[in-house]
Order: sequence, then C-alpha cells, then structure tokens
Amino acid sequence: MKPFYITTTLPYVNGDPHIGHAVEFVRADTIARYKKLMGYEVFFNTGTDEHGIKIYRSAQSKGVTPQAFVDENAAKYKELVRLLGMSPDVNFVRTTDPKHKAAAQEFWKTVDKNGFIYKKNYSVNYCVGCELEKTESELVNGKCPIHPLMDLEIIQEENYFFKFSAFQEKLLALYKDRPDFVIPESRLNEIRSFVERGLEDFSISRLKAKMPWGIEVPGDADQVMYVWFDALSNYISVVGWPDRMDDFQKWWVDSGGAVQYCGKDNLRQQSAMWQAMLMAAGLPPSKAIIIDGHIMGGGGIKMSKSLGNVVDPVEIIKEYGTDAFRYFAVRELSPFEDSPFTLEGFKEAYNSGLANGIGNLASRIMKMAQDNLDGPVEVPPNTIPDDWKAAMESFNIQAAANIVWKHIAETDQIIQSQAPFKLVKTDKPAAIKIIQDLCVRLYTIGRMLNTIMPQTSDAIKVLVKANKMPAEPLFARK
Repeated sequence: MKPFYITTTLPYVNGDPHIGHAVEFVRADTIARYKKLMGYEVFFNTGTDEHGIKIYRSAQSKGVTPQAFVDENAAKYKELVRLLGMSPDVNFVRTTDPKHKAAAQEFWKTVDKNGFIYKKNYSVNYCVGCELEKTESELVNGKCPIHPLMDLEIIQEENYFFKFSAFQEKLLALYKDRPDFVIPESRLNEIRSFVERGLEDFSISRLKAKMPWGIEVPGDADQVMYVWFDALSNYISVVGWPDRMDDFQKWWVDSGGAVQYCGKDNLRQQSAMWQAMLMAAGLPPSKAIIIDGHIMGGGGIKMSKSLGNVVDPVEIIKEYGTDAFRYFAVRELSPFEDSPFTLEGFKEAYNSGLANGIGNLASRIMKMAQDNLDGPVEVPPNTIPDDWKAAMESFNIQAAANIVWKHIAETDQIIQSQAPFKLVKTDKPAAIKIIQDLCVRLYTIGRMLNTIMPQTSDAIKVLVKANKMPAEPLFARK
C-alpha cells in the first residue's frame, strides 16, 4: 500500500482543550480515514507541545512543577482524542518524551553542523502569547495584534540564532514550484508576501537561568531550546528520524512528506520557519500545509471566557454524541475560513441534518426493506461518487460533506416521488426494485460517512447487511 502521512499541530498545553483544537483534530482524522478508505497505509500523528515560557509561568502560578502541570493537561488532550472518535491507531507524541528530546537535540546538531546556527547578543520585542519575536512593523499601537491585551516583553540576552535569512530564495522557489503547497491559495499568497519582504534570523534558545523549562542545547548547559525549534522537529522524529531511517524513508521521503493541519496563526511557523529548518538539515519539505480558520463566537466575535461565549467540546460531545460533533465540525464550519460556533446553531444543525436528515432516512428505508425484502441486498463494491473523492482530495471536507447530504436529499426525494411503500400494493416487483436501489444508495451514503461520522457509518452498513430497521432512531431530536 502507498504510504500517507498526516499530522495536526501539537496543541500548547498551558490550558484546557478548546473548540479549535477539537475541530482541527476531527478535520485531520477525516482525511486520515479517507486515505485509508482509498487503500493507503496511513500514519496519523497528533500530541502536545509542552515546553516554553507560558508553560513555565503557568506552572509557577499554580505552585506545581512544570512536569506535573503538563502531565495533568496532556491527559486532557489525550482524552479529547478518545472522545472525538479519532482513528484508534493515531500516534500521540509529547514533546517531553525522552525520544523526542533526543531527536530535537540531534536535529539541532545537524543544523549547526551545516552552518545555520550562530550565537549573538540581541534585544527584541517578544510576545509571550505567540511565543514569537515581533518586529515593529508587525505591531499595532505597540501591541501584538493577536494578543492585544498582553504587554510585549523585551528580551536582552545572548542566545543562539537560526539563519532564517539564508532561505528566502529557496522558500520562494518552493512556493512557485508547488502551488498547492499551502492550502487555501489565499494563505499561500500571504506567506509568499511575508517571505518576499525579507527574512530575519530568529533566536532559537533561551538562557536556562531565566527560563529553565526546555530541552538543553547540545554542548551548552546554560541554554535551552526555543519552544518552536524544539516542537516542530516532532513531525520527523515520530516517523523515525534520525535512528529509524527506513521508517523515515517510507513515511517522509516516499510519501512526499507530511500533510500538516494548522490554524492561520501558525502559518509562518509551519509553512516558512519549519520548511527552512528542514532545508537547513538537508531534509525534504513537507507535503502540504492545510490552514484552518479560527472558530469564533456568535456574530464573528472572538471566543473568550470574559465574554462568556466559550464552547466546551467535551460538554457538547457528552450531550449530543461524538458523530454529531464531527458532523458539525466538518459540514457546518468552513474548512479554511473563520466560522461561528454557537450552541443554538449546533442544535439547529443537529436536528435538521441528523435527526430529520440521515436518521430519518435510514429509518424509512430500512422499515420498507425489512417489511418487503426477502433478505439483504447485494451492494456493488465501488459505489462512492467521483465528485466526493475529488472534494476530499482537495481537502475541502465541507464540500465532500455537502455531497453526502445532497445524496441524502435526492434519496429522500425518490421515496417521495416514487412512493414504493404505496406501489408495493399494486406493482410489488417494481416496488421491490426501488427499495433495493434505496438500500444501495443508503449503503453508499454509509460508505462516504466512514470518514466523517464513523460510528454512524458502521451502524448504517450493519442495518443494510442485516436488512433490519434501527431499534431506535440513529439521532433523536433535541
């Protein structure tokens, strides 16, 4: 089987999982399941990012050690993976794992040996919220536009730097040669413009005396790695680099690299900084960077605890179920742009798309099949439509979900127009043929739902194969 590698970003564990994390997890899992459905051998990676100054300060404020703090929070993200019904073989990496630490240090040594790391004294504006340095041109009224309520900090110390500036032309060539490297195109244009303006070398270490929570710099016990330089290397370490090179060849080189999901606030780190770091280590770039929009509150207002519009994904799953959450994440939210998420909108979508949609359709078809067919129908092996595959291949999972619900609407219309439940009284052979075709259509819908709503997919396929109607609705109205 041809290998395919997909990864989420690693959520930063300075707080509880939020709706954005859950949505990104579901989207990546949807693509992973699709590739398996198409016959690929898939490596699917997620995990937690656990070093840096935000973690260190959060642990201090709670009076616990950084390790105890990240252990507690990482467990919450691991539980979210389970609640979301993600692929059972998903890999979960923590950047505090000994194997990751060793690989991150080896990556540092490789980049250093290749001449792209140096040491100097410097002073810079630093946003703790982003864990990024900020130039004056990036500030709005002297603040980071992403974290305007946080004061910038001035870092003045001697640190190691990465020669980011050496990779401007190589990055621009990458974007030119591979116009689908960053999806959607608007984000590719955005990162291209950023690189065209010129790149500045960035600090990749911190003084341990000021911030000890990080991976030690090889050969310098007084410094720890900058969190981004540490965490990004997980994408290659989990597939074998540097000690299992046969695995690395398979999952990174032969597959064309990782497909990496991330939020739009990670655009620079994933599609420019990380790609330059790979080039500096003499390694191939990623396969594609898929950029999510942000999940907003009602009216397009950013979610925040102070506004009271934060939505807890765990509570939604407990009330509505895993597949209902996955449905909303895939079909009701834009795959690439900002989208609102409200409890009212969720309930409305649940009732219209699930209870009155696929749930009602499955009950109607299987009631007719159970009452009128002698046994299960024979379903052809290849019934999934090409337009659905094309949408999934372009990572437009919302378009793929809309195709599924188009098939649901069309199937419902067949029942309304041809009324096999009435026709069976006057022309049973014709009615039987219609009901058999409806069962095949329902099974095909179940096949497509394998990627989006795996539990519902399994339930539908079991019903058709058993020629039984569900004992209770797949989705009860709320």
